[in-house]
Amino acid sequence: MSGQADTETKSDETPDRSLLLEGGRVGIVLIHGLGGTPVELRYIAQGLARAGHTVLCCQLAGHCGTPEELRRSTWREWYASVEAAHDRLAQRCDVILAGGLSMGGILALRLANERSAGVHGLLLFAPTLKLDGWSMPWHSVFLQYVRPWPIPLEFDIAERDPYGLKDERVRRLVVASMQSGDAGAAGVFSTPVRSFANFSALVAAVTPKLGEIRQPALIVHPREDDIASLRNAQYLQSHLGGLVDTLVLDNSYHMVTLDQQRHIVAERTTGFVSWVEAQVDAAKSRYVPATRGVAVVE
Repeated sequence: MSGQADTETKSDETPDRSLLLEGGRVGIVLIHGLGGTPVELRYIAQGLARAGHTVLCCQLAGHCGTPEELRRSTWREWYASVEAAHDRLAQRCDVILAGGLSMGGILALRLANERSAGVHGLLLFAPTLKLDGWSMPWHSVFLQYVRPWPIPLEFDIAERDPYGLKDERVRRLVVASMQSGDAGAAGVFSTPVRSFANFSALVAAVTPKLGEIRQPALIVHPREDDIASLRNAQYLQSHLGGLVDTLVLDNSYHMVTLDQQRHIVAERTTGFVSWVEAQVDAAKSRYVPATRGVAVVE
């Protein structure tokens, strides 16, 4: 197993902070949240890599740079980053899962719907359809109706305490990193409203397709989510078209891949990935090629 940070540059010379951990035939694309970075998923990625899997934590277009770069980027460009990451893994892996934190989970759902034959399972960490957590300001309810219209949306919304983290030590580290101005380490300290508008457009594009998404999915969501309430997970559980395994955490906030129960998240994720691999192998063994171009199923 080896890990490497990609050295390519994205638009405006923003370094690519994507993280590739090389492993076996099972590949996992992990996608960070809106305004976030691949670092959000490094702990989970390392756990999967120790289990022998290949993991790519991709960097979304417009992220890990300046707020202006984030403001100019669109949800379709974010999704193009996910497709590019999937293409990379498909070159070396024959079983692929897609997962993400917060908005990253919604992008993973989009990938599963658009490339159903190439995605075998989903890992959804605090998936976010609505910003309705207990710490969100009252006006957040209106963000779901905002769209990337030609009308300029040039103001930003600052991050709020507790910043998705119940673990006070980790929270202090993340806040200090955000305040340092290094967006590649912990993301931006404020998110442009234009970016929220693109997030809402992404949700609007994915939600009607949920019933068509039949890959097995693991949902991990905190009961006390400060950014996206448990209702987000409950909605996905009842509307996705395939098997759903849901884990509700009792001592974490939104950033479940970094917070106090991250070890539980990593263990449950690794077990789910192994189960998906076994299911794919079992399905292949039941498919027996016959002569004359005919196939039979035992």
